[in-house]
Amino acid sequence: MFYEQRMQAPESPAGLREEYLEDLRSIVNQHGVETVGEATDVDENAAAAIHDGGDPELLLSEVAQIHSLEPDEPAPDELVTIACEHLLLGMSTAVLDVDAIESELALELDAKEIQQKLEQRSPMTLEEFVHIQYVIVDGAP
Repeated sequence: MFYEQRMQAPESPAGLREEYLEDLRSIVNQHGVETVGEATDVDENAAAAIHDGGDPELLLSEVAQIHSLEPDEPAPDELVTIACEHLLLGMSTAVLDVDAIESELALELDAKEIQQKLEQRSPMTLEEFVHIQYVIVDGAP
C-alpha cells in the first residue's frame, strides 16, 4: 500500500509505481470501474485504464480515494496525510532535506515544490510521490 512506511524499494521508480498500480488494479477489479467512477473523483476512463492494465496520471488524493473503498481503510485525506508523514519520517531517518531530494530526483521539481508537496500545500501526483519516495528509501541507511 502506498501509504505504508517503506524501508526497501524495487530497483527503480517504475518498479515502485508498478507495485502501487497492481494494488489499484486489484481494488478497481474488486469494486468495478463504474463504482470507482461514481464513488471517487477518479474519471471513469482512468478507472477503466487501471482495470485494463494502464497507467493513467492520478493525483495522490485520487489514489487514496480508490484505496478508501476497501473495508477498514481510513478516509482518503487521512491516507494522504499518513503517506506524506511517512515520507517526512523517511527523510529524517535517511538524513535528507529537500535540497538533497531535488539533486537526486529524476523529475523537474525544485526544493520548494517538493516541500510544498510533502506538506500537502500543493497537490502531488502518484508519479511525483513515487519518485520522491524512491529517493528517500534509496537514500536511507
